[in-house]
Amino acid sequence: MKKDFISVEDLTYKEIEHVFTLTASLKKERDKFSGSLRGKALGLIFQKPSCRTRASFEVGMYQLGGYSIYLGPDEINLGVRETIKDAAMTLSRYVDAIVLRTFEHKNVVEMAEFSSVPVINGLSDLLHPCQALADIYTIKEKLKKLKGLTLAYIGDGNNVCHSLIHACDKSGMNMNVAAPEGYEPNPEILKAAKGAKIRLFKNAIEAASNTDVIYTDVWASMGKEKEAGKRKKAFRDFQINSKILKTAKSKVLVMHCLPAHRGQEITDDVIDGEHSIVFDQAENRMHVQKAILIMLLKGKK
Repeated sequence: MKKDFISVEDLTYKEIEHVFTLTASLKKERDKFSGSLRGKALGLIFQKPSCRTRASFEVGMYQLGGYSIYLGPDEINLGVRETIKDAAMTLSRYVDAIVLRTFEHKNVVEMAEFSSVPVINGLSDLLHPCQALADIYTIKEKLKKLKGLTLAYIGDGNNVCHSLIHACDKSGMNMNVAAPEGYEPNPEILKAAKGAKIRLFKNAIEAASNTDVIYTDVWASMGKEKEAGKRKKAFRDFQINSKILKTAKSKVLVMHCLPAHRGQEITDDVIDGEHSIVFDQAENRMHVQKAILIMLLKGKK
């Protein structure tokens, strides 16, 4: 029976630990896994542009011995030129797995419903599970544990924030979320978190106080560009800078899912500074996704 990866909630913590163990092996012994997905094809359906998601999946699939085919907005025009159902049922005859990067979350759900091969959520307006899984892997890689740590997410309560809530909930990490009024995370996602303490703040400095990790994202994500001016005013006190870092633990880690708007949500000195692990987490997108692909296409090995 096929398994999809639409949300971090789709995985048990035991499965997450398996992905992390496999990820560590993939990073250490790349050649050992070079033929793991030989003969397998991955379909990349992207309605939104991407740097890391596309590159990490394409290169990762290549390193595993497989093949990727990129289908951008002009190729399919999903939901307009062709229904999601028809595209899912057709592509299932050609490829072994599908990554969908889309606007509305319902598109990923529908793709998974009608696809006979595993579907991976490469990003939707609600969730970004591949990002969050790579993020908590990176934290564990650096700090050797997850349970009991506190992550401060400062900024828009968006898809990345939602998936980080799921990831913290699964792993036992605590999470402080600081967002301006009207930009808080989805209340249903907050309500469902039972495995960790998730706290909301209106003040970024308070949220960052004595934390192990500080995380941020752009103030206006793709699809929200028209709100950029309004959001810039609303988020002006939610910038990650040296002042905020001083309130956290002395060895605090700084994370950003990228792309970054330097000088807005994060300053140059912080993203390029000694606390930043931004580009380590970017690299780990590929390694974690390789592990996810192996798990979905070959089962637990």
